[in-house]
Amino acid sequence: MSDLVFGLDTFGDVPEDDSGKPVSHAAAIRQVVDEAVLADDLGVDVIALGEHHRPEYSVSTPETVLAGIATRTSRIRLSSGVTVLSSDDPIRVFQRFATVDALSHGRAEVILGRGSFTESFPLFGYDLADYDVLFEERIELFAKLLDEQPVTWSGTTRAPLKDADVFPKTESGHLTTWVGVGGSPQSVVRTARYGLPLMLAIIGGAPERFAPYIDLYRRAADQLGTTAHPVGMHSPGFVADTDEEAKELFWPHYRVMRDRIGALRGWPPIRRTEFDSEVEHGSLYIGSPETVARRIAEAIRSVDVGRFDLIYTAGAQPVSARMRAVELYGSRVIPMVRDILAG
Repeated sequence: MSDLVFGLDTFGDVPEDDSGKPVSHAAAIRQVVDEAVLADDLGVDVIALGEHHRPEYSVSTPETVLAGIATRTSRIRLSSGVTVLSSDDPIRVFQRFATVDALSHGRAEVILGRGSFTESFPLFGYDLADYDVLFEERIELFAKLLDEQPVTWSGTTRAPLKDADVFPKTESGHLTTWVGVGGSPQSVVRTARYGLPLMLAIIGGAPERFAPYIDLYRRAADQLGTTAHPVGMHSPGFVADTDEEAKELFWPHYRVMRDRIGALRGWPPIRRTEFDSEVEHGSLYIGSPETVARRIAEAIRSVDVGRFDLIYTAGAQPVSARMRAVELYGSRVIPMVRDILAG
C-alpha cells in the first residue's frame, strides 16, 4: 500500500482566530499557505485548493495561492480541487498551471470540474443555460492542450483556434490533470473517454455506494481503448486529539455552513442526529487519529481507490484547531492507515 496517495483539500474557509473572531480574507489565504507548509513538512502527498466565489471562502484563484505555496515547499504536490473549467478559459487555465509547475519544479496538477456552486457563471458573464455545453467544449479543448502541440479547435462558446501554440510548456511535457465528478455516470464515462484520472467527490452517505462508478470508469476505459488510472476520492473530515473534541470543534461551524448552503438549495436544517450518523457510518471522517485512520482505511478498501483527500475545513473552525488537524493527519493518520491496510 506504499503507492497510496494522501492529500488535504480546502476551499480556504475563513476561520476564526482563537478569540472567536473571523479573520480577514487576506489572513485566511495566508493561513492556507501556512497549513500547506506544515503538510509538506509532515509528508502529506498533495494539497488541493478549491475555487469559490462566496464570502465564507477565501480562495477564488487556486493557482495563485499554489504559486505562493510552491515557493515555501519542496515536495508536496500542488493541485486545484476543483478548477471550474466551465466558467474559465482552457488556455488560461493551462498557462497558469504550467507556470505553477515551473515554480514548483514539476509538482503542479489540476482537477477540472463543473463545480457544485454557480456563482462564477454570472460573475464572469456565462449563461447557466449553457452549463453542459460549456464544460463539454472546454474539456475537449483542454484535453488537446495537454499534448503541448499546436491546437486547431472550434466550438460554440469561444473563438476557434488554428495551429495555436500555447506557452509556457511544462518541463516534463505533461501536466497532471484529473476530472472531479460528483456522481453522474455521464461524467464518469466522459473522464474515461479522455483517458484522465477520476476524482470522486464523496461528501455524504456510505462511501461504498460509489464503487459502481469506479467499475463503470474501468469498463468504459477498456471499451474506449483509453487508460483507467487509479481513482481518487475526497471527503470532509476533521482530526483532533479525541473523538469528542473533534466533533465539538467541527459541528457548530459545519452546521452554519451546511444550513447556509441548504437554504439556497431547499434543504431542511441539518440535525445533530444526521451529523452523528454521517460521522459513524457515512462520509464525514471526524475523530481522533485512530478513529479517522480506521474509517479512511475502511473507505479505501470498500471503494478501491488509490488516493484519499481529506477536506479538512468546512466552516470557521479556529486557526489553532486547523493547524492541529493538519499535524495529526500528516503525523499519525496517514501512517496508521498504511499500517491497517498493510495488515
